[in-house]
Parts: sequence; structure tokens; C-alpha cells
Amino acid sequence: MALIQVAIGIVVMGGKVLVARRHEAQHQGGLWEFPGGKVDNGETPEQAVVRECQEEVGLTPLNPLVFDRIEHNYGDRQVHLHVFLVTDAEGEAEGREGNPIRWCPLNELPTLPMPAANGPLVEKLVREMKRDA
Repeated sequence: MALIQVAIGIVVMGGKVLVARRHEAQHQGGLWEFPGGKVDNGETPEQAVVRECQEEVGLTPLNPLVFDRIEHNYGDRQVHLHVFLVTDAEGEAEGREGNPIRWCPLNELPTLPMPAANGPLVEKLVREMKRDA
């Protein structure tokens, strides 16, 4: 099974986190996720997270910071997530792929149905944001 390289941007602004709901026909359809997608050949994970955020939600991350790296096996595919924290971006968030987006309060984030690989990321984000508050 090939390891799929994925770049994810956890966009946090004003104490809220940007999430989008996956289309039903997609892998893990109907679940909420952070903006991101596959890293293209010849592209760095940082370049991928900027491109994916622009394509999916209309934001251009400024100085994304490495937040975590996680490997997760879904059974039918294995992913290596390159996770970036985005606290500054240009543009206005909008769902550009026809799926709903929302700014979720940090305390509600753990209650959203998300792909299993996001669980540890949500726990770490909530822990670190509470510590820094």
C-alpha cells in the first residue's frame, strides 16, 4: 500500500478553527476536516498547504508553521500528514469546492465528526491553545 503524502493547514484566527465538510462521495465523506490535500510531485509540503488552502478555501497562508507529522493507516490507504498551523492569511475564507466551511470555536472542535487521523491533532491543538491562553 502506497503512503500518500498530504499537507494540512490548521487555520486558527480569532479563537476559531476553519473546517470544511468532505463531499459524501469522497473517502471519509461527510466528515469535517482541515483544509489540505495531496502533495504534488516536486512540491514541498509547505508549498502544498499554501496551494491547497488557496484552492479549497480562498486563503493564502502566511508563514505556516510545522505543527505535527502523523502517519495513519485507514485500512484502504495509508497517509503521512504534514500538518501546519496557520495563524495569518490573506483573503476571505469561502468554500470553493461546493462544500460547506465554518469557523468552529475551539471548544466545539473535539465534538465534530472528523477522520480518525485528525483526533490526535485536535487534542494537541486544544491542549496548546489552552496553555497559550
